Amino acid sequence: MNKLPTIADCKLYDLPKITDPRGNLTFIESDRHVPFAIQRVFYLYDVPTGESRGAHAHHALNQLVICLSGSFDVEVDDGQNRTRIHLNRPWKGLHVPPLIWAAEVNFDPGSVALVLASDVYNEADYVRDYDDYLALMKELTQKQV
Repeated sequence: MNKLPTIADCKLYDLPKITDPRGNLTFIESDRHVPFAIQRVFYLYDVPTGESRGAHAHHALNQLVICLSGSFDVEVDDGQNRTRIHLNRPWKGLHVPPLIWAAEVNFDPGSVALVLASDVYNEADYVRDYDDYLALMKELTQKQV
């Protein structure tokens, strides 16, 4: 079995930024600017103050989370360690690999989050209960020994 991901594997990517007096442009190419082929794109908006999104992990799915407008934090957790990463630039994307628990929190009003995903929606890929996630990570860790 490969090494289990840790929060250190949640990396910020600088996306191409073309600056122009008429406005800036950022583009993203699958497998070039993100570490996976993009199969699905979705976005979050109109998140009420105090609400959060996400709060789950994936068995196999990779995601790149980008703040297109406003700002929010992404809490990432590997079952042992947890950190919070602030997103507020549309040319920065946070890679969240499989088996990392992630939640988007602290949305500024009007914020828009774009998520690029490595696969189509599959409910079976989700781990939605944190206690189940911790049990899964413990089991996977024991299999590595």
